[in-house]
Amino acid sequence: MKNTSTILMSLFKVLLVILLAMLLFLAGLMVGYGYIGEGKPTGIFSGELWQHIFQFFL
Repeated sequence: MKNTSTILMSLFKVLLVILLAMLLFLAGLMVGYGYIGEGKPTGIFSGELWQHIFQFFL
């Protein structure tokens, strides 16, 4: 029983770190595009912007 709770706590910690990393990534995108790039910070959620970005890689 104790082993199961240890595994669940470890899994929770890993998922928490992943969630925090995703939030920090989005915040970094918003700062980079909105303030450094002089765009609108919520513009990173635009599908047109991501299509434009992916055109450089394809």
